[in-house]
Amino acid sequence: MTDTPAHRSGFACFVGRPNAGKSTLTNALVGDKVAITSSKPQTTRHTIRGIVHRDDAQLVLVDTPGVHKPRTLLGERLNALVQETWAEVDVIGFCLDASQPVGPGDRFIATQLATARRTPKVAIVTKTDLVDHATVGERLLEVARLGEDVGIAWDEVVPVSAVKGDQVSLLADLLVRLLPEGPPLYPEGELTDEPEMVMVAELIREAALEGVHDELPHSIAVVVDEMIPREGRPADKPLLDVHASLFVERDSQKGIIIGHKGSRLREVGTRARQQIEALLGTKVHLDLHVKVAQDWQRDPKQLRRLGF
Repeated sequence: MTDTPAHRSGFACFVGRPNAGKSTLTNALVGDKVAITSSKPQTTRHTIRGIVHRDDAQLVLVDTPGVHKPRTLLGERLNALVQETWAEVDVIGFCLDASQPVGPGDRFIATQLATARRTPKVAIVTKTDLVDHATVGERLLEVARLGEDVGIAWDEVVPVSAVKGDQVSLLADLLVRLLPEGPPLYPEGELTDEPEMVMVAELIREAALEGVHDELPHSIAVVVDEMIPREGRPADKPLLDVHASLFVERDSQKGIIIGHKGSRLREVGTRARQQIEALLGTKVHLDLHVKVAQDWQRDPKQLRRLGF
């Protein structure tokens, strides 16, 4: 008679520079979209939890904002949020982009991580589909040297491509092995503990980020004002009215988001509505309004109002 391996459960967080592939990796491991992704840095602004269910384990992934040198109060708060998160998890996954040499930003994060001495750390070289094998090898050596320089003994170093699915299941195995034994923390089938209104706001922001100027992503915030089922609809054809506000910092940015005769805002609405309907499984009427909140990233009162 063989003993069944003990069930493991716990939290792992992904940290790294902005745009290191943390959100794409979270979605790949969960097998569904729980975190928004964009080619723009600093897309993630909340700690998003994605839940991986396995027979032998439940792995709760915490996708965090990218750590960066903050230039605004928002930036400072996002960095503080990351450090609070990695102090509370069972495993830390440090994501480094294979297409970028290990740089000062990575070294800054690694130095911070070295202070969390007891927490196991896995170095994850992401986006391996963008480079050749020789470059991946160089990155792995750089990561090993970085660990030696700052005093981190990596529990594992693994290259992955979330886009192609290369070594994603291996990474899941490695993370699970480092979790404590314990029962599941969330019900079977639950993929995230994010409130629906937060996820809807994030999907709208993701749609708004597509194709905008580089300076604009940091200036966009989205608040869902209300989500109400439309009265008088047949039971088999429900409709959800979603009213949301997109906040920018200046009038000129408002013009960019709205576009010529409202063309860009209509595109944002169509893209976001399709994603929201897929998330909620119901038809949606999406009503978007663009508002100016002057320099909200630097204003504590406005940051609170916008949920930061």
